[in-house]
This record gives sequence, structure tokens and C-alpha cells, in this order.
Amino acid sequence: MDIVRATPGHLPFLRQMLYEAAFWRQDHERPPLDAALAQPDLAVYLDGWGRAGDIGLLAVVDGNLAGAVWVRSFDEHAHGYGYLDEHTPELTIAVLPDHRRQGIATTLLAHLLEDPRLGAARVSLSVEPDNPALTLYRRSGFVGVDASDGSFTMVRALGGASR
Repeated sequence: MDIVRATPGHLPFLRQMLYEAAFWRQDHERPPLDAALAQPDLAVYLDGWGRAGDIGLLAVVDGNLAGAVWVRSFDEHAHGYGYLDEHTPELTIAVLPDHRRQGIATTLLAHLLEDPRLGAARVSLSVEPDNPALTLYRRSGFVGVDASDGSFTMVRALGGASR
């Protein structure tokens, strides 16, 4: 597996990964991708991708994109589900269904949390309590700071503070 930086040219794949992150349950009916990602609460995660502060990494397995992780900073007027404040970027991560449970998300997350471009004291995310990724987040040092609307907001300190 190779880890590469995400660029604006990777937006179609990032959109697919956002869809997988938002509609991770494989046993539920999922809306069409374009309609789902047009919803303002999801669109904020990638609108104008490549702006200052956007940092993303992609997993490449056997020459094919398999997963992605990225962070984006928001403000109080337009933000994601795991928003804490304008100084805490929110993390999104997903892996294609055929590549799950192979350590790809763990590797992507570890690389992102060590990325020197972050420049923040902490990162946040939102996760539903029945999402299997919750185990990965806890194992990676994320702790819950809020629970609302059927999901947890979690945060992890950066710079070696939570190993």
C-alpha cells in the first residue's frame, strides 16, 4: 500500500469516499451519490476542495485508490457534524467496502495524525455509536466530547499528546 497526497484532481474519489463515510451501512438503502452529496450538511466537507488548510491522503492498493482521509477547518456559519471551533479541523475517513478490515484506515489515520502540515493542536470527528470505526478512533487516541443527534463528537490532541 502506498500513501499519497490528495489534490483537487482527486475530488471525484474524495466525493466517493465522503459518500461511503456518510452512508457506511451496507445493509441499508443508500440514496444516489450526487443527490446525497448535494445536501448542504454533506457538501461542506468538499465544496471548493483544495482551499488553504485542506489536507488529505489517499491509500493506493495494487495501483488503485482504496481509501482516503482528510481534514478541513470550518467556521460557525458552515461546518460539519464534528465541528468544535474554527481552530480544530474536522477529520473524514473512508475506505472502499472491498478494502475494509485490512488496516487501510488505521494506516491512513496514523499518517494524517503525523502530517506536519496540520498545524493544529487537535482534530475532531463525528461518528455514530454503532459504526465499527469507533474502535479505531478510540484506539487512535480520540475521546468523546459530545453526543447529540445520534452521533458522538470526538477529539484527539496532536503533537504526541495522545499516543
